[in-house]
Order: sequence, then structure tokens, then C-alpha cells
Amino acid sequence: MISKKTTIFLIVLACLAITVQQSLYTVDEVEQVIITQFGKPIGEPVMTAGLNAKMPFIQSVNAIDKRILEWDGAPSDMPTKDKLYISVDLFARWRITDPLQYFLRLRDERSAQSRLDDILGSETRNAVAKHELIEIIRTTNDRQPLRDTMLTKAEIELKMGNLVPIKKGRKWVEQEIFTAAAEKVKVFGIELLDIRFKRINYNESVRPKIYDRMISERRQIAERFLSEGNGEAARIRGNRKRDLNKIQSEAYKEVETIRGLADAQAADIYAMSYSQSPEAIRLYQFTRTMRAYPEIISDNTTLVMSTDSDLFKFINGINRTGKTIQAK
Repeated sequence: MISKKTTIFLIVLACLAITVQQSLYTVDEVEQVIITQFGKPIGEPVMTAGLNAKMPFIQSVNAIDKRILEWDGAPSDMPTKDKLYISVDLFARWRITDPLQYFLRLRDERSAQSRLDDILGSETRNAVAKHELIEIIRTTNDRQPLRDTMLTKAEIELKMGNLVPIKKGRKWVEQEIFTAAAEKVKVFGIELLDIRFKRINYNESVRPKIYDRMISERRQIAERFLSEGNGEAARIRGNRKRDLNKIQSEAYKEVETIRGLADAQAADIYAMSYSQSPEAIRLYQFTRTMRAYPEIISDNTTLVMSTDSDLFKFINGINRTGKTIQAK
């Protein structure tokens, strides 16, 4: 059995170990420590890493992170100056520069994140409400506004296809938010290092209206192009028809000229042949009469002519069409 002295010695040794443990604490490289006594800070913050001592049992160690911390806010819907609702997602980087002030006002990182939500959310809403959507979307203000050179005068007056001039740009908006928020978080012992827009998007309820407006504007321009194309097509078709009529007219004129010359030359030939001899005259009369028969007589033709007719004298007594030709 353990003797009474040994038991007392072990108890004293355990109490001494607990006392030493409660008296010593270690500060990590990434931490800064506030010593509190009955909940109130005592002395200056411990900023350097190493082993330190405190009063046991009545003093507590409160470690505060001194690294760069992240704040990532939830996306929030807010209106722009031109009354368009957008969803803005912002993130920031911050660190604790005055641990004593931070501990007195906020105590822990959870409270600090909540306060950053309020401050950065409010300043973001104020900055967005003072600027046009195009200034929040564009990175810088160095873009020159352009206008579609193919727009008509009426479309230019309606400001179709016109890019809105940018006075500041997204970097300036971020800087405005940063400047305003940095001053407000200083009282909490916090230094705001940087903020950035992570995502900017149209609100779900507004997005269809924006797309419809874009489609309507593009459709108006497309309809104008279509109208101009139809007008140009009608002009080309009109020119084609006019040129075709001109070509046909000139061709008809040339054909008739050639035909007239040919008829005149044929008449000269007939005249020369007709006047050579009485036999030529009779042959000419015979051939002309024979040529006229097919044009005059068909299968069911009935002719009434005199006996001294030139047509009659060659077919007198001949039944060519199945009917008797009689002289009257």
C-alpha cells in the first residue's frame, strides 16, 4: 500500500503541475494574445511568439488570429442608378491590427464577420445605387463610346446601338466601397485590405425584360436591313425586266429589219423570174397557186368560186377533199 506521505507528495506534485500549467502559455506565430482577468483585459496584447507566464486560475488567455482573413458575403439584390436590379457578390480581405480594440468591441471572429456583413453590404448598396449598370460591369473607364455606322438618322435619334459613355468603371466603384468601409471598420481594430466584385448578374425577375429589350432592338435593326434588302431586290428585278424588254425590243427590231430585207430581196428575185418569159410567168402563177391551196383548203372545206378564178382553173374537175367541186 502507498504510504500517507507518498500520497500527500503526489497530491502536492499534481497541484504544482496544474499551477505551472495554468501559469504558462504559448503564443503561436500566427496569433496575438489578450490576457483577461475576470473577463477584463489586463496589460498590453502579447504580439511576439514564445512562452509566457500569467497568474494561474484568475487570468485567461484569449488568442486572436493575426493572419489575413477572408470575408465572403452572400449575393445580394440591389438597384442601380438606371433602376435595374442586379445580384452582387462581393468578397474582401482583412486583418486585425488592434487586438485590444477588437477584443473589447467584437470578442471573436464570428462577430467580426457579422459586422463586416453589415458595413460592406451597406456601402456596396450605396455605391451601386449611385452608378449606371454599365459602369459597374466595365472594368475601367477608358473605353470610347461607339455607335453603329449603319444606323439610320431615325434610329440614331432613338439612341439605338449607342454605347453609354462610362465615367468611372468597376475599379472606381470598388475603390469607393473600400474607402468608405475601411474608415468604418477601423474603430473595431480591423484593417480592410482589399475588396472585389466576385460576380455581377441580372436579377432573375429583371433578366427576361433585359433580354426582351435587347432582342427587340436587334429585331428592329434586322427588319430595317430586311426592308432595305427587299427594296434592293425589287430594284434589281425592275432593272432586269427593263433590260430584258430592251433586249427583246432590239432583237425584234433587228429580226423585222432582216425579214423585211429578205422579203424585198425575194420579191426582187420573183420579179426578175416573172418577167423573163411567158413560160416563167405561167410557172410562177402555178407555184404560187399550189402554195396557196394548203392554206385555204382543209378536210372539211367548201369553196365557192367563179370559173374564171385562178384557183379554180388548176383544180377544175378534181375531187381532192372527197367532195365534187362544181363551177358556178
